[in-house]
Amino acid sequence: MKWLQSYPREVKIFLVASLISSMGGSLMWPLVTMYVFKILGRTVTDAGLVLLVMSLGGIAGQVLGGSLYHKLGVKKLIVGGTLLNAVFLVLLPVGSSNWHLFIALMGMVGFFNAMSMPAIQAFIGFRFAERRAELFNVIYVANNIGVALGTALSGFLAQISYHMSFILNGTTSAAFAVFFWIYLNRVQKDEGPLHLQKRKQAPEGLGAKLLLGNVSIYLFIGMGSFFLWFGNCIWNNGVSPYTISQGMPEWNYSILWTLNGLLIFVGQPFVLWIKRTFAGSSESQLTASAIFYFLGYVTILTLHNYPGMVLAMILTTFGEMLISPAIPAFISDRSGKAAPFYLGVVGGMGVAGRVVGPYAMGMLFDWNGLIPVAWLAMGTAVLSVSFFLVHARVNREARLSLGSD
Repeated sequence: MKWLQSYPREVKIFLVASLISSMGGSLMWPLVTMYVFKILGRTVTDAGLVLLVMSLGGIAGQVLGGSLYHKLGVKKLIVGGTLLNAVFLVLLPVGSSNWHLFIALMGMVGFFNAMSMPAIQAFIGFRFAERRAELFNVIYVANNIGVALGTALSGFLAQISYHMSFILNGTTSAAFAVFFWIYLNRVQKDEGPLHLQKRKQAPEGLGAKLLLGNVSIYLFIGMGSFFLWFGNCIWNNGVSPYTISQGMPEWNYSILWTLNGLLIFVGQPFVLWIKRTFAGSSESQLTASAIFYFLGYVTILTLHNYPGMVLAMILTTFGEMLISPAIPAFISDRSGKAAPFYLGVVGGMGVAGRVVGPYAMGMLFDWNGLIPVAWLAMGTAVLSVSFFLVHARVNREARLSLGSD
């Protein structure tokens, strides 16, 4: 691939490691609701409760990981978080025989998986500052090639053994931890102590209270993320049980996520055209993203059949392609060494949407099927568009104020 030739060797190795890690993760997550609903014989509300607990763990992991970045150092956060995530993933088949233990293990998986995310994003932003926006997008694409490969296998593996998906996910998480341990040790050996290492003071010499006072960086983008990921729970807690209730095999659902991963790769020219034509700044990319999500949910509501779900997945995938690189790029550009803190806060707000979404949508689905779930998703998309518009307005005024000074 010619587009890879312009990157240094360490970036290429990083991309391969990210791809393998995301492939393992995607083996499991599309199937969580199916596993609880079909194998454990629980309701969709119970499945939503599992995802709620996992998401609560994710909020704590995101915020704590961002806050501890400069105190513990990048290596302890990334290697420790991914390794412990692997341990709890492998333990899931054991815990599945006890409902409460299974929920607790899912909470730990959510916590340790999320704890490393702000550290990885901040590490990329610091180490490759000149090309960070471009690299965030390239790594996002590599991750989703892994998603395409993993989801292509997930439905078929589920028919053999759901537990196999858990174990394979844990194995790839462990491999990712080993990769980072070797990679970061080599970077330290070649370059000496990095600015990424332990610091006793808060970033930029500021405490958390003062950092939280800068609401233009995190508040509106975080609220937009909250409602966007709230609405996106429709796939696990609306579409997934709907396909089962209609008698469709598991692979029909996993194909939707395979389409998601493939489209993220082949749809890059279209998204680049959107960025050049309509959405040149990260702020406008966020608003465009939420509009695509809204159109996807309208499609589910009006068609609510499998072809409609395919079209909805295409639309929401374009939304995902716009938002996922834009958030870390905006925060890294605007907040300097405080980026890990803000990445953790915004990431935690986004995960909070995944806390509320599964349980609310699970109850709606148990009450009256897919239609009320789709209405709720549309409402959250409208709120997401509104907050991203406010975010764009506030930051446009901040730039103009800085320019006038």
